Amino acid sequence: MSDKKVSRRKFMRGSALVAAGALAAPSVARAEQTVLKMQAAWGGGIFLENAKSYVDRVHAMAGDALKIDLLPVNSVVKTSQMQDAVHRGVLDAAHYVPAYWYSKSKTASLFGTGPCFGWSSQEVLGWVHYGGGQELFDELMGTLGLNVVSFFNSPMPAQPLGWFKEQIEDASQMVGLKYRTVGLAADVLLEMGMSVVQLPGGEIQPAMKSGLIDAAEFNNPTSDRDFGMQDVSKHYHLASFHQSQEFFEITFNKRKFESLSSELQAILKHASEAENSNFYWHNTKRYAEDLVKLRDEQGVNVYRTPDSVMSEQLKAWDIVVERLSAEDAFFKKVIDSQKAYAKDVMNYLNLNQPDYKLAYQHHFG
Repeated sequence: MSDKKVSRRKFMRGSALVAAGALAAPSVARAEQTVLKMQAAWGGGIFLENAKSYVDRVHAMAGDALKIDLLPVNSVVKTSQMQDAVHRGVLDAAHYVPAYWYSKSKTASLFGTGPCFGWSSQEVLGWVHYGGGQELFDELMGTLGLNVVSFFNSPMPAQPLGWFKEQIEDASQMVGLKYRTVGLAADVLLEMGMSVVQLPGGEIQPAMKSGLIDAAEFNNPTSDRDFGMQDVSKHYHLASFHQSQEFFEITFNKRKFESLSSELQAILKHASEAENSNFYWHNTKRYAEDLVKLRDEQGVNVYRTPDSVMSEQLKAWDIVVERLSAEDAFFKKVIDSQKAYAKDVMNYLNLNQPDYKLAYQHHFG
């Protein structure tokens, strides 16, 4: 066989393969990546880590189809303006808590920082997902005319009563103190005789150092330690009903969200649900470690808030809830829904859960 014939056969075979490949893999234009601009209410610390964890989950599931550009606090607007910025489309999304915008509607604070009906953040999120809470929140957004879609995640442990200049042994010691908190907790502590100041997290420590406030809470031992609260107070009280359950709100511009494919919408939603477990596992360990550091390395006196003080908080909650329910039918509608859910769920849990403190004391004293 001549070299010319062999070369011709190789050429024809190669041409056929190229042609077959062209038919099997037609040229497809790559879809343009969607980028969402999300601002967090956190400038750093563990809560910004939590926001990034949510974003990382979205990226892992969405691949090249969707990117969230996560910005720290005040990058585009102030914290108090974040919801309006998402509503208008200045931001595509935000990572914060409803207590930061509840001035629009005190009902908003019920989605995280409302009264305790014997439940924790875990059960309140259960109400959101399976007790009609999400539907009530969406109804509230419609009533307020807000162009947003929100998801809730990350069940926070009860927030400490906070930092004081002396050990609090009785509620009477709190009367007249200038105290920092947010949300409906402000109404409750006003009812208890405190003077309440609402400040962003980064301003708490300087305000206490300068004497603008006498006492304060933010959220947890890790954030408090990062803020340097141990440098302005050595008296730290854990356990309280003023904000005994809270979680993050991740909110999106509704028109932007609805413009996404159903697959990307599902990713944004289910990444939020997945972050529930990660937050609790990750943050609880960090809080525990930093509480030990505050006590053993920074010389902080750590106390459990007396039951007598927390009993007075519950009484104050009753007054606030009764007043607001009389003023706002929708507020009452949400409260009634929460009570119905908590009554059934906590009845089961209270009967079924053993006394974990008893087991802890058995092993550790």
